[in-house]
Amino acid sequence: MRTAESAVSEADLTLIHALQLAPRASWAQLAEVIGHSPGTLARRWARLTEAGTAWSGVLPGAVRGGGTTLCSAWVHVRCTAGSVAATAAELARDPGTLCVVHLAGAADLLVFVTCYDTTALDRYLGERLHPLPGVRATRANLVTTMHGPVSPLHLDQLGPDLRRRVASLAPRLSPGGTPQDGVPDAADRALLHALAGDARLGATALAKDCGLSEATARRRLDRLESRSGLHYVVKLAPRFTSRPLLGFLYLNVPPEQVAQTAAAVLRQRGTRNVSSVTGPHNLLVCAWLRSPAQLAEYAERLTRAVPSVRVTETTLALRIQKLGAQILGPDGTRERLVTPDLWGTAPLTG
Repeated sequence: MRTAESAVSEADLTLIHALQLAPRASWAQLAEVIGHSPGTLARRWARLTEAGTAWSGVLPGAVRGGGTTLCSAWVHVRCTAGSVAATAAELARDPGTLCVVHLAGAADLLVFVTCYDTTALDRYLGERLHPLPGVRATRANLVTTMHGPVSPLHLDQLGPDLRRRVASLAPRLSPGGTPQDGVPDAADRALLHALAGDARLGATALAKDCGLSEATARRRLDRLESRSGLHYVVKLAPRFTSRPLLGFLYLNVPPEQVAQTAAAVLRQRGTRNVSSVTGPHNLLVCAWLRSPAQLAEYAERLTRAVPSVRVTETTLALRIQKLGAQILGPDGTRERLVTPDLWGTAPLTG
């Protein structure tokens, strides 16, 4: 049974922060650094995930930026009267939607969708999104660059020394490693799908789920990690964080200043991601905020950091229907996973 706000203790937050830094560290390794017994940590994590208060998973590393295979867009959706909830729920079911939010603004919904290529995106918009009964109009802003990669907004439970010790338990990117590009083969795709719902699955469970030998599962997982082919995600439901609201800001920046502006925005506290996009604005910024009033404060900080920036539009998410691969309920906790098969009809390479 899901519990009330008080369900998240300081010890829970400490564990979640540690897992954000080292998602696959063993309970024994974490216990040596943050205290408590391995069994206590395992039980605490099981309680949090069962309640939908926290979760772990993976997305393909190409989602973070740096890869050229995937094609993404931010899609603004205007709905017919009374259809917003049903339309959002329908779109959240799609494996290529990684963000579905109810907006306060001219559009009713904002959807972040990722497909294999522009043809697949065009097919998704024309054959899947536009025919939905509740959809009245759409505006798609194609992502031309996902600036970053962006680190997730971590909690602040662990001090600098403990952060360093826990982070040392995480896998290291090999020298010269770059984000994996290209379509994963059948075995790698199976690993990504298995880990999408639980980033802590061990090699034995992965091998069984994916039809691989344990040695093969370990070797492939090591290779994906070394090539940044995996983007590990450990999240606390936004309602339990100090920044529970998502804000969106649309910027116009001189073309020659886009890269330096994006870098400056990424340094701002709370920034979730920065996209170069097509359309009337050339940058779209997503930020975690403490309150609606902080949206104006965040915009002011951006214009102070980069005076040439023009913030042309701002809006807030009234409800987060889907975050990453997870569907969130009305109370903001996780309800279920939608396996993120972002390549859709792309041909397998193995």
